[in-house]
Amino acid sequence: MRLLVDTHAMLWWLRDDSRLSRRARAILEDGGNELVWSLASSWEIAVKIRAGKLELDRPLERLYAELVTEQGVNLLPISHDHCARVADLPLHHRDPFDRMLVVQAQHARIPLLTADPKLGAYEVQLLW
Repeated sequence: MRLLVDTHAMLWWLRDDSRLSRRARAILEDGGNELVWSLASSWEIAVKIRAGKLELDRPLERLYAELVTEQGVNLLPISHDHCARVADLPLHHRDPFDRMLVVQAQHARIPLLTADPKLGAYEVQLLW
């Protein structure tokens, strides 16, 4: 299965955080799944580090490289089409990074792995 991984889910998986559900962990550890990482999530991490809301145990550049080389995730760029679709998205959720993930999951027609139940207000398949 191909799926888009929300920022917190990936960070929780990499940190072996207990907040990651058993189902989410199984999905992430299943080598048959294609994990997709949005560049919006990379941007979100950088913003949160700068704001003092997030600390990492490794340099940010190393984390990004490990996602691709060790975790085997596929990178999903942000396109102009994605940005235009965000403008049409109802304001059920105001977080700009989550809104971009919803649009990208909709556009790619893939589920979004997230613990955020608010995203269920959108027409997107959620996994957790």
